[in-house]
Amino acid sequence: MKTGLPRTLVHLALLAASLFTPVALAGTAPRISAEQLREDLAFLRQTIARVHPDLRFSTSQDALNEALDAIAAGARTDLTRDQAWQRLATLNPLFADAHFFVGYPDWRADGAAHLASGGALFPFEVDLDGKGQLSIRTALGGGASELAGARILAINGVPADLAATELLKRTHGDTPLFRAHLLAGRWWLYHWKLYGAAVRYRLDLLRDGRQWSVDVPASTQLPTVLQGATDFERRFGVEIGPGCTAVLKAGSFDGEFKHQFLALTRMAFDRMRQEGVSTLFIDISDNGGGDDDMWLEGLMPYIAAHPYRTGSRYTKRVLEANPARGEAAGQVIDGEIQTWRQPLPDNPLLFKGKVVVLIGPATYSSAVLFANVIRDFGFGTLAGRGHAARRTQSGGVRKYVLPHTGLALWAPRFVIQPPAGAQQEALLVPAPGLEQAPATSCPPASASR
Repeated sequence: MKTGLPRTLVHLALLAASLFTPVALAGTAPRISAEQLREDLAFLRQTIARVHPDLRFSTSQDALNEALDAIAAGARTDLTRDQAWQRLATLNPLFADAHFFVGYPDWRADGAAHLASGGALFPFEVDLDGKGQLSIRTALGGGASELAGARILAINGVPADLAATELLKRTHGDTPLFRAHLLAGRWWLYHWKLYGAAVRYRLDLLRDGRQWSVDVPASTQLPTVLQGATDFERRFGVEIGPGCTAVLKAGSFDGEFKHQFLALTRMAFDRMRQEGVSTLFIDISDNGGGDDDMWLEGLMPYIAAHPYRTGSRYTKRVLEANPARGEAAGQVIDGEIQTWRQPLPDNPLLFKGKVVVLIGPATYSSAVLFANVIRDFGFGTLAGRGHAARRTQSGGVRKYVLPHTGLALWAPRFVIQPPAGAQQEALLVPAPGLEQAPATSCPPASASR
């Protein structure tokens, strides 16, 4: 006796199911044995002990040992590189430092190569709020979408809050807010690496009280975070408002842009002098850091009114011996920053108006150091969204590729306190009452800092 669906319907059902099933492209990397994973864990343990200046800055040695031991004990079968990442990246929230994490050596190149080889990705740019609620912002790559603003309840049958929780368990950063913001910008990457890449995505959505489901094809568009990484005009600019205000956007302190940035800031402060600007907003809300020279040479000569230094105390690990300084490899040194930088009171472009620095959840690394200097020396006021990054920052980050999985460990070699000194857990925050950018109304012409 025959039972079940007619053959044609069976084929259609199998086809529909396959569309929502992750697919693997040709050229999959060799599998990693359980023993090789344990060897990579030993490499991690040894490298962290050799490089990191003080684990107590963001975690503890006992917690790290327990986590590494647990991953090693769970290694019983061969794994793909993505499966190895799924396990090793669970260390990232424990590290609790965006300069200290396990990830892919070049995730940007991986994403571009995946698309170039015929792959596709989750089709939307998303927002992720503090409650773990996921919503559609735009189509992948920033294009308009009629689904914008809809809350995502489930993706291919997996509740969205569960997916967000699982991905956040593998996201790096100082705080939950920092990690949620970072994950939102790279949702396409993390979802791909944990759940695989499907041909289509079935989404359960909610908007304006209406709940419905849609089937959406995966996208071959380049994600926003991969666009314009070297495009100066996307990340920098100046706008002079009517009569009294200016906004100077510094979307990065990457040294690659130094020549252009120095030219931009000189032009900007010259224009502000000519047009009588009395309030300057410096937007570093999306600035993830880079080289201190960018702001030391491109901004401080125009706004520093008295001597300043970039921090107060530091702890550093010596990686290469320096006999001239009496430093031995492996030594940990605590000290005080002695270099004080002088203002340029005779600079004809010295800005004497009000300075407001706009921060956000993506403000990090060298951008935090800049914000610390502005705040601690009274050169301006912080406004915007804070509570994402520590004021005390690690730095001197180096990358170490794990021998078997090909994943990478990023680890810092020093920690620097802000100029005023602070408890290491103190977060970068706006001035009271300035959680949103203040209005750009014109102050009296004689106003000064």
